[in-house]
Amino acid sequence: MNGGDIAIDRARARLLGPAGLDEAAIGRALGHLAGGGADLADLFFETTSLRSWRLEGGRVTNGGFAMRQGVGARAAHGGHVSFAHSADMREGALQDTVRAVRSLARDGDTARQPQGIALTPAGGRHDLYPVIDAVAVEDATAWIAMLERIDQLAREHDPRIVRIDANVRAQDTTVLIANADGQMAGDVRPMTILSVMVVAEAEGHRARGQAGLGRRAGQRGFDAVSVETMVATAVRMAINNLDAIPAPVGEMPVVLGPGYPGVLFHEAVGHGLESDHHRKHLSAFDGKVGERIAASGVTVIDDGGIAGRLGSLGVDDEGTTPDRTVLVEDGVLTGLMHDRVNAGLMNARSTGNGRRQSYAHLPMPRMTNTFLANGQDDPADIIASIDRGIYATEFDGGQVDIVTGRFNFTTIEAWLVEKGKLVAPVRGATLIGVGNEALRHISMVGNDLAFDTGMATCGKQGQTLSVSVGQPTLRIDRMMVGGQAG
Repeated sequence: MNGGDIAIDRARARLLGPAGLDEAAIGRALGHLAGGGADLADLFFETTSLRSWRLEGGRVTNGGFAMRQGVGARAAHGGHVSFAHSADMREGALQDTVRAVRSLARDGDTARQPQGIALTPAGGRHDLYPVIDAVAVEDATAWIAMLERIDQLAREHDPRIVRIDANVRAQDTTVLIANADGQMAGDVRPMTILSVMVVAEAEGHRARGQAGLGRRAGQRGFDAVSVETMVATAVRMAINNLDAIPAPVGEMPVVLGPGYPGVLFHEAVGHGLESDHHRKHLSAFDGKVGERIAASGVTVIDDGGIAGRLGSLGVDDEGTTPDRTVLVEDGVLTGLMHDRVNAGLMNARSTGNGRRQSYAHLPMPRMTNTFLANGQDDPADIIASIDRGIYATEFDGGQVDIVTGRFNFTTIEAWLVEKGKLVAPVRGATLIGVGNEALRHISMVGNDLAFDTGMATCGKQGQTLSVSVGQPTLRIDRMMVGGQAG
């Protein structure tokens, strides 16, 4: 039995069995849902369980458990989408949910008689992560011991560490998607996120550092070495920030380190390449497919099929296997990320980027694992090329205007570079710019592509999802840097 079959069987057992449903009942509901002449109709079943533990002040003081389950029903008539959802998945409640959607539809052939739809299991990529239960009651003792070990490690690293907060969140999600085309797909999505924040203090001054690990795995996915590296990273950041000087201010070259700094282009560029923004003419890149939007050597890819990454999906939330979508190739805008609705309206096909926060949310085009591809430059040469500028390795947060592409990102770890050398850590550096201008000002692309450690999340229209971001070391010749006084 292959992974796709296992995922569908698990979805049947967890979702359909307890609700007293079978494929025939789903087919009847889909027939009614599509019976008004919908261009697209689907059902999304989900069950999610989550356990979490928190350490503060050297002790694990909080633990929690939560569950959600339900079904979302959607029908699209052109650009008008009707949607309803229910936490009750039994057949009577499912039919009520479908009737609610039909009542919301403004168009379509209301006289058309519903016909039951026969479902055929559709394959997806299920070699990306294990089909396991990440949430297991028996793991509680092991997780608590790991949090206590994190506290111990941080304090042993440096006596200036005065506070340690650590968290673990383990989540199991199982989904089943069925559509009016007769396709049915399932996915089992384990996810565990471990994080730590430390505060260092010296001579009345405090600074913080943070790090984390995200895995498509359970407790066994976190070995001692990776946990120790995570703690060391957070401590190093905090200690460096104790000695940080105020960031310089003005326009200057900026070097972005490998890995998580790719979040800047995720926000400033990636959202503008989601097809709903293009269809509605809201993107700064509207109408520029086929045109040069970045410097030569800049290639941006979204790939939902990278094993182990938190943005990867066996199937997306519409049942489509994610593509490897080249968005920008050697500086030229070549592709967009599509869900089924926007693809249909734009005479395109879905790229497997239809994603939703839960059964109670509509899917929309969203990024998965989005990264700038490797170049040819040695990272050491990139830093050595800077006469005076900033080298940024970690970001704390930022804001982007999708329409204009204007962004600002605050660093949590950055360095002043002078004469090709890292001179001192800086605090309060904010990088300010416009996405398409930043792309054009990239002059060197490193050969050290890396991804974030599994902590990246993405917000859009009130929905938050786990994603992955990445890039090699980059030189951007011109960017405005803001700082803070003192």
